Amino acid sequence: MSTGTAAGKSAVNGIRTAFGVGGLIALIVGILILVWPGKTAVVVTAIIAIYAIVAGLVYAGIGIFSKSLGGWGRVGNIVLGIVFIVAGIIAFMNLQTTKDWLFIFIAILVGIMWIVEGVVSLTTLGSSSSKGWTVFYAIISIIAGIVLLFSPIWGALVLWWLLGISLVVLGIIQIVRAFTFTGRAA
Repeated sequence: MSTGTAAGKSAVNGIRTAFGVGGLIALIVGILILVWPGKTAVVVTAIIAIYAIVAGLVYAGIGIFSKSLGGWGRVGNIVLGIVFIVAGIIAFMNLQTTKDWLFIFIAILVGIMWIVEGVVSLTTLGSSSSKGWTVFYAIISIIAGIVLLFSPIWGALVLWWLLGISLVVLGIIQIVRAFTFTGRAA
């Protein structure tokens, strides 16, 4: 067996493994979201809180130990680190409430983004080759955004379920890709 063929086979196996592992993780998380939506959301919130604390420690460490930063840069990093750490600790003090606020915040943010996206689509109408589809997309986007703004809790639940369903479907597809990937160009 030549070196090039062995390296190629190793690369294909690596890609197949990555597809399989990624697909399996997506499938498991998707199933967890669909079976235990509330508990899974609390775990995700806890992971975000852990990230905030770790990021805060990193920023504070940069501010304290950095030799290349000036005074304001060091102070800024330390303050940012403290804010992250405090936010992470507050999140851990009541994960359920933090989860609820996080979901509402994300739903409102997505609602605003959809409204802006619809308005931006309308501003490109003059240069659009498919004006009908552009107007249809803009109207649907604006309506969906308004619905999310006026009912963020309901919207957050729907988005969470759609995420779970998407992860299950994409996870299965990725696992199938892992078993069928050959490395040949399509």
